[in-house]
This record gives sequence, C-alpha cells and structure tokens, in this order.
Amino acid sequence: MTIHSASPDHTDRDAGFDVVEGFEPFDQMNDIFTRAFWDDRVKSADTDAFFASYRMEAAPRRGEGFGARDFALRNAAWLVSDIISNRAGGTGVREGFQGFIQNDTPIAETAVPLGTPEEEAKEIKRLARFFGADLCGITQFDPRWSYSQVPDTRDMTPRPNDLPDGLSHVIVMGHEMDFDLVETYPSALAGAATGREYSHEAAIVMQLAAYIRNLGYQAIPSMNDSALVIPYAIKAGLGEYGRNQMVLTPEFGPRVRFSKIFTNMPLAIDAPRQLGMTRYCQHCTICASACPPKALPFGAPDLGSGSPSTIKGVRKWSANCEACFGYWAKLRSDCAICMRVCPFNQRKSGGLWFRLATSRFRSVARWWAARNKRARLRPRDWWNRSA
Repeated sequence: MTIHSASPDHTDRDAGFDVVEGFEPFDQMNDIFTRAFWDDRVKSADTDAFFASYRMEAAPRRGEGFGARDFALRNAAWLVSDIISNRAGGTGVREGFQGFIQNDTPIAETAVPLGTPEEEAKEIKRLARFFGADLCGITQFDPRWSYSQVPDTRDMTPRPNDLPDGLSHVIVMGHEMDFDLVETYPSALAGAATGREYSHEAAIVMQLAAYIRNLGYQAIPSMNDSALVIPYAIKAGLGEYGRNQMVLTPEFGPRVRFSKIFTNMPLAIDAPRQLGMTRYCQHCTICASACPPKALPFGAPDLGSGSPSTIKGVRKWSANCEACFGYWAKLRSDCAICMRVCPFNQRKSGGLWFRLATSRFRSVARWWAARNKRARLRPRDWWNRSA
C-alpha cells in the first residue's frame, strides 16, 4: 500500500505505508457493497439482482460457469457464513460484514496466568492452525484502520463503530482459496472458493476467540467488519500490497481471505516483511490489462480519484470501485480475474520463478510471466475433475 506517515510509528515505513496529510479513517457507509443499498450512483436493478442471486433467485443462464449447479454450489459454500451474518439482522447488524461477530462465550471472571508474550503468541498461532487457518500473524491495534462508523442494516443509516475499549492486539488469520476454483474466474462456480473460505473463517475466528475469552481476556471475532484488514495483514507480516488491491502472500499469492480477532491478550507482535512482491508489481500490469471494466490502475500509487469508496490520505494503488462492482453486478457473481491472472497465484509457492520475481532479477520473471500466461480453466473441466 504505500502507508510514512502523518502518524504513529516506524513500522509504517517498514510495511510500505504512505499516510499523508488529510488522512481520514474510512467510513464503512462508503464501501461499495454498502453504497449499493443506499447510494443511487451505485444502486441499480443489476446490483439488486446480484445480492438476490445469493439467495434463491440465482436466475441461472446460458454461459459456461453460470448454470444451476454453479450457482447452487456457490450459494451452498456461503451457507455457514450467511447463518452467522444473518442471525442478528433484527438489530441492524450483519455479523462479520457490517458488525463484528457477537460472542457466544463470556469472558472468564478470573484470567489464567500466562507465559511470556512470545510463548503466548506461538501458542495462538498453533491453535489458529489447529482450528483451520492457513496463516497467522499478530500486530498492534491501530485505531486508524477502524471504521469511523458502520451501517445499521435495517435502514442503511450510520451507527457508531462500538468496538470495546482496551484492545491492544490484532490476530490476523489467512485462509487459502481453492486454486482450481479460482482458475475458473469469472464464473458463479468460482464464487464457491470465496464462499467456502468465508464459511470456514467464520467458524475459525469464533472458535479461537472463544478460547481466548475462556482464558479471561477480551476477544472480538471479525471478518470484513469493524476495521480494514489489509493494513493489519501487512503489519502482521503476512504479505505485501499488490497492484490488484490484494495482499500478496509468499505462500498463496493473492488467493487468500483474511479474518481477525481484536484482543487485549498480551502477545508478541510480528514485524512487517519486505518480500519484493510490491516491487515486482511496480512494473507488472497483467492484472490491470486483464480487468474487463478497466477498474485497476496502470500507473504508480497515488491518492485516488476522489471516490467515496477510496480511503482519503493514503497513497496507494486504488481501484475504480464503481466500475469493478458494476461488472460484478452484471455477472451476478464476484469477479476475481485479477487474482487468477496474478503471476504470484501459483499452485505451489517458493519455486524458481518466485525467487527470481522477488530478487534483482525480477525483470526476467516478468518476461517469463508475460510469455507463459495460464489459460482459464473451463468450469466444465472443473466439474469433470471433481467427478
């Protein structure tokens, strides 16, 4: 992301952040999905149909990857996440998306004596993997990334972001998306890769938070709600920011979903890592060239276009969110072509190409990537493989 700062500490520089004068915490009322419910500049018959398609109004159509089975699998993959996100709908909270996940476990009255912060951090990471997370890092709580306000989903009006006081740390978990499903983007079938990980992470983040609360410490499970997760994932050492607006991880490239837990448990923090992936992106535009609505930038990081859906005061690569989501709405499913075509999206990590891409020989890696682009996997071939 590029985040020096008008702000807190030297780890901004280490993380590649460039926060400038005029920075404002992001208002979740302005994220593109929320705007589709209240802002006539975004809301349309297509966006209404997009959201309806995740229920029982999928309206399958001709076109490979958009048949009845494709929509059925996608929506089934989302089911567990949907059960969690809908359970507090009567109070105006969509848990995990427009409000943190409510705890089913009280905080134990007596806190369990802990080991050193280093020992506890190691244990938390081990348990995150036990519950099913693929990656885990820990960083400090930073109020800059908390949403200034969040939506009341009953009428899409703003309400306070009521994270409790006293939070000091954020545990960030990464969840790998299925490689073969991602290879079928754009398709409704590919959306099953997204939905499956949201359903997985809903369970994982709740279980790890319950463990921490049983030890007598605050733990707030969170997915896309309450705060921007990308800065936290980068600060926690899980990856670097890419031109495609995603965190590029050395293990899975951009093919990762993130969840987080806000806590006051004393834990050792991880340092952000300079991996060389952002440097590779500076001269690679494969994702921008492949984007159908041309929503991704070709140039250097900048302060954005002035769209309400772009955070103010952060110099970074920013998408045209309106164009991007407009394309999603027409598809009636998410599009992650930029994830699929990213050269860092590979079935196995750490090979020769990755070592070249993150070294001073990155130009050789770009040459190789430009000449060896993978073709999209046809959805019918995915179904045949799984038979």
